[in-house]
Amino acid sequence: MRLVLSFLICITAIIFAYRPSILAFLQDQVPESLSHLFASTTSNTEPSPASLPGFPSSPVLIPVTKMTSARGIRLVFHAIEQAEGAGARVRRSIGTAKLRNFSPFLMLDHFTIGKGAGFPDHPHRGQETITYLLSGGVDHEDFAGNTGTIGPGDLQFMTAGRGIMHAEMPRENPDGSPNVGMQLWVDLPEKLKMCEPRYRDLRASEIPVAKTDDGRVTIKVISGQSHGIDSVRDLAYTPVWILDVHISPGGRITQSLPLGWNAFAYTLAGTTVFGSNDSTQLVKEFHNVVFEQNGEYMEASVPDNAESEGRFLLVAGQPLDQKVVQYGPFVLTSQEEVYQAMMDYQTASNGFERVRGWQSEIGKRMGN
Repeated sequence: MRLVLSFLICITAIIFAYRPSILAFLQDQVPESLSHLFASTTSNTEPSPASLPGFPSSPVLIPVTKMTSARGIRLVFHAIEQAEGAGARVRRSIGTAKLRNFSPFLMLDHFTIGKGAGFPDHPHRGQETITYLLSGGVDHEDFAGNTGTIGPGDLQFMTAGRGIMHAEMPRENPDGSPNVGMQLWVDLPEKLKMCEPRYRDLRASEIPVAKTDDGRVTIKVISGQSHGIDSVRDLAYTPVWILDVHISPGGRITQSLPLGWNAFAYTLAGTTVFGSNDSTQLVKEFHNVVFEQNGEYMEASVPDNAESEGRFLLVAGQPLDQKVVQYGPFVLTSQEEVYQAMMDYQTASNGFERVRGWQSEIGKRMGN
């Protein structure tokens, strides 16, 4: 045990000596428990998620006419704003003491980044990030040569897989307004932890829209299904639904959810009533509403006398039957794999080869 401890201390010392900027970034993250140990295997292949055990090609849904049980509310809490990255502000509602490892979700940040702030060069391994921009513009650049800019209503999906180094930096808006959006971290199945990294954009114009309740409810179907409308395509390896729901005063939505999936709603504007019959809660903006896992659908409405519409992101995902061992942006299934990721990053090997000598152009803005 002493030899193991000495080894880990040496590794940490090396990283502190040669990667101070990244270590500062890692320490800013909320560390997860490193006490879980169990054997795991890795692969450099990239199988189809549908071919993995427990990953059906399509989620199990109950027809609307046969739905009988609504999901209850497990937890509602306010997302407190805090500092993050280099000058950014975030409201983190998953990945905190309130809600940790809500599989397959690792973290949810409602971020605000302005001039001189951002997320300069930093690594990831073992997860996917989904960024949904609400206002402004954000640039992306990674060591695989992927670049892109997303604007209001656009999304970017990045699979870290075996390793990625990237930067996310805000645009400078002419009116000086900040760039606001949501970033969701999703765990990867163990068999895909070491897949090749990839990056995709989804433009606002590509997102189909569903309407219900005589037009009082509008749903942007980013991923999943709603009221007869399917999303354009699946953009994440781990099955996830993302719906951007707008409800006008007097409107109500009954939304089916895949059986057994974990689900939550993050409120972006207005006041929304969640729940059914005698079990309801009135929820204001910037709260996370976590639903019970049992049930076939969720219900939400906005009172007739409300001053404005209610808006929330409804997110559901298929839970993964695996351990979560995380240190900052490295998310694996064992303690040994986390230390291996740190070593691989430090030595520019096993997926991080392109780290050596690479520096993003957009990350240089931090020095200007």
